[in-house]
Amino acid sequence: MKIAIGSDRCGFDYKYTLIKHMKEKEIDFIDVGTLEKVPSDSPYFASKVGKLVASEKCDFGVLICATGTGMEIAANKIPGVMCAMGYTDEVTRLSREHNNCNVIAFGQDHMKEEEVIRRFEIFINTDFGRMKHHAYRVNQIKSLEQGEEIELQPVMDEKWRK
Repeated sequence: MKIAIGSDRCGFDYKYTLIKHMKEKEIDFIDVGTLEKVPSDSPYFASKVGKLVASEKCDFGVLICATGTGMEIAANKIPGVMCAMGYTDEVTRLSREHNNCNVIAFGQDHMKEEEVIRRFEIFINTDFGRMKHHAYRVNQIKSLEQGEEIELQPVMDEKWRK
Protein backbone atom coordinates (compact mmCIF):
# COMPACT_ATOMS: atom_id res chain seq x y z
CA MET A 1 0.00 0.00 0.00
CA LYS A 2 1.24 3.47 -0.88
CA ILE A 3 -0.19 6.71 0.51
CA ALA A 4 0.13 10.22 -0.95
CA ILE A 5 0.06 12.86 1.77
CA GLY A 6 -0.01 16.63 1.59
CA SER A 7 -0.81 19.66 3.67
CA ASP A 8 -0.59 23.39 3.74
CA ARG A 9 1.02 25.14 6.72
CA CYS A 10 -2.18 24.79 8.76
CA GLY A 11 -2.00 20.99 8.51
CA PHE A 12 1.78 20.77 8.74
CA ASP A 13 2.01 19.38 12.29
CA TYR A 14 -0.57 16.62 11.80
CA LYS A 15 0.98 15.68 8.47
CA TYR A 16 4.23 14.91 10.26
CA THR A 17 2.34 13.07 12.99
CA LEU A 18 0.83 10.82 10.28
CA ILE A 19 4.18 10.43 8.55
CA LYS A 20 5.71 9.23 11.84
CA HIS A 21 2.77 6.83 12.25
CA MET A 22 3.19 5.49 8.70
CA LYS A 23 6.91 4.95 9.26
CA GLU A 24 6.16 3.01 12.46
CA LYS A 25 3.60 0.87 10.58
CA GLU A 26 5.98 0.49 7.60
CA ILE A 27 3.46 2.06 5.23
CA ASP A 28 5.00 3.40 2.03
CA PHE A 29 4.17 7.05 1.33
CA ILE A 30 4.94 10.07 -0.81
CA ASP A 31 5.03 13.46 0.92
CA VAL A 32 4.09 16.09 -1.67
CA GLY A 33 4.59 18.99 0.75
CA THR A 34 4.43 21.58 2.07
CA LEU A 35 7.89 21.10 3.48
CA GLU A 36 7.93 24.36 5.42
CA LYS A 37 5.49 25.92 7.83
CA VAL A 38 4.98 29.02 5.70
CA PRO A 39 1.89 30.29 3.84
CA SER A 40 1.14 28.05 0.87
CA ASP A 41 -1.73 27.23 -1.47
CA SER A 42 -3.71 24.19 -0.32
CA PRO A 43 -5.19 23.50 -3.80
CA TYR A 44 -1.66 22.94 -5.12
CA PHE A 45 -0.98 20.14 -2.62
CA ALA A 46 -4.47 18.70 -3.01
CA SER A 47 -3.91 18.44 -6.77
CA LYS A 48 -0.56 16.72 -6.31
CA VAL A 49 -2.08 14.12 -3.96
CA GLY A 50 -5.16 13.73 -6.16
CA LYS A 51 -3.14 13.14 -9.31
CA LEU A 52 -1.00 10.47 -7.61
CA VAL A 53 -4.14 8.65 -6.48
CA ALA A 54 -6.06 9.08 -9.75
CA SER A 55 -3.06 7.76 -11.72
CA GLU A 56 -2.93 4.78 -9.33
CA LYS A 57 0.68 5.56 -8.36
CA CYS A 58 -0.72 5.69 -4.82
CA ASP A 59 -3.59 3.69 -3.36
CA PHE A 60 -4.92 6.42 -1.08
CA GLY A 61 -4.41 10.08 -0.36
CA VAL A 62 -4.46 12.13 2.84
CA LEU A 63 -4.90 15.90 2.92
CA ILE A 64 -4.66 18.19 5.92
CA CYS A 65 -5.35 21.89 6.27
CA ALA A 66 -7.02 23.99 8.96
CA THR A 67 -10.55 22.70 8.27
CA GLY A 68 -9.98 20.06 5.57
CA THR A 69 -12.64 21.71 3.44
CA GLY A 70 -10.42 23.55 0.95
CA MET A 71 -8.34 20.44 0.40
CA GLU A 72 -11.45 18.29 -0.04
CA ILE A 73 -12.96 20.66 -2.61
CA ALA A 74 -9.73 20.95 -4.60
CA ALA A 75 -9.05 17.22 -4.61
CA ASN A 76 -12.55 16.46 -5.87
CA LYS A 77 -11.81 18.51 -8.99
CA ILE A 78 -9.30 15.85 -10.09
CA PRO A 79 -11.02 13.20 -12.25
CA GLY A 80 -10.82 9.85 -10.50
CA VAL A 81 -10.64 11.29 -7.00
CA MET A 82 -13.36 10.67 -4.44
CA CYS A 83 -12.38 12.74 -1.41
CA ALA A 84 -14.34 12.87 1.84
CA MET A 85 -13.93 14.76 5.08
CA GLY A 86 -13.03 12.46 7.97
CA TYR A 87 -14.83 14.39 10.68
CA THR A 88 -16.02 11.36 12.69
CA ASP A 89 -14.97 7.73 12.88
CA GLU A 90 -18.29 6.59 11.41
CA VAL A 91 -18.24 9.08 8.52
CA THR A 92 -14.67 8.03 7.75
CA ARG A 93 -15.65 4.35 7.68
CA LEU A 94 -18.71 5.01 5.54
CA SER A 95 -16.72 7.13 3.09
CA ARG A 96 -14.87 3.95 2.16
CA GLU A 97 -17.61 1.38 2.69
CA HIS A 98 -20.41 3.23 0.88
CA ASN A 99 -18.61 5.65 -1.44
CA ASN A 100 -15.28 3.97 -2.18
CA CYS A 101 -13.43 7.20 -1.42
CA ASN A 102 -9.74 7.12 -2.19
CA VAL A 103 -8.71 10.39 -0.49
CA ILE A 104 -9.50 11.63 3.02
CA ALA A 105 -9.25 15.20 4.31
CA PHE A 106 -8.68 16.28 7.89
CA GLY A 107 -8.85 19.64 9.65
CA GLN A 108 -5.99 20.20 12.08
CA ASP A 109 -7.76 23.08 13.83
CA HIS A 110 -10.88 20.99 14.50
CA MET A 111 -9.59 17.49 15.27
CA LYS A 112 -7.34 16.00 17.88
CA GLU A 113 -4.13 14.31 16.80
CA GLU A 114 -5.26 10.91 18.10
CA GLU A 115 -8.55 11.24 16.18
CA VAL A 116 -6.69 11.84 12.92
CA ILE A 117 -4.43 8.82 13.48
CA ARG A 118 -7.42 6.62 14.35
CA ARG A 119 -9.45 7.84 11.36
CA PHE A 120 -6.48 7.37 9.03
CA GLU A 121 -6.35 3.72 10.15
CA ILE A 122 -10.11 3.35 9.74
CA PHE A 123 -9.88 4.81 6.23
CA ILE A 124 -7.06 2.62 4.92
CA ASN A 125 -8.42 -0.54 6.56
CA THR A 126 -12.06 -0.31 5.44
CA ASP A 127 -13.04 -1.96 2.19
CA PHE A 128 -15.68 -0.75 -0.21
CA GLY A 129 -18.83 -2.67 0.76
CA ARG A 130 -19.93 -3.25 -2.82
CA MET A 131 -23.61 -3.48 -1.94
CA LYS A 132 -25.49 -3.19 -5.19
CA HIS A 133 -27.01 0.23 -4.48
CA HIS A 134 -23.68 1.67 -3.27
CA ALA A 135 -21.82 0.44 -6.34
CA TYR A 136 -24.57 1.88 -8.52
CA ARG A 137 -24.27 5.28 -6.86
CA VAL A 138 -20.49 5.33 -7.13
CA ASN A 139 -20.90 4.63 -10.84
CA GLN A 140 -23.39 7.51 -11.06
CA ILE A 141 -20.77 9.82 -9.56
CA LYS A 142 -18.21 8.60 -12.10
CA SER A 143 -20.72 9.30 -14.88
CA LEU A 144 -21.23 12.85 -13.59
CA GLU A 145 -17.47 13.31 -13.61
CA GLN A 146 -17.52 12.45 -17.31
CA GLY A 147 -20.26 15.00 -17.97
CA GLU A 148 -22.91 12.35 -18.54
CA GLU A 149 -26.54 12.50 -17.48
CA ILE A 150 -27.69 10.07 -14.81
CA GLU A 151 -31.07 8.51 -14.12
CA LEU A 152 -33.03 8.49 -10.89
CA GLN A 153 -33.63 4.92 -9.80
CA PRO A 154 -36.99 3.86 -8.38
CA VAL A 155 -37.34 3.43 -4.64
CA MET A 156 -35.23 0.49 -3.57
CA ASP A 157 -36.82 -2.59 -2.12
CA GLU A 158 -35.06 -5.40 -0.23
CA LYS A 159 -34.31 -7.22 -3.49
CA TRP A 160 -32.35 -4.20 -4.81
CA ARG A 161 -30.22 -3.92 -1.65
CA LYS A 162 -28.63 -7.37 -2.06
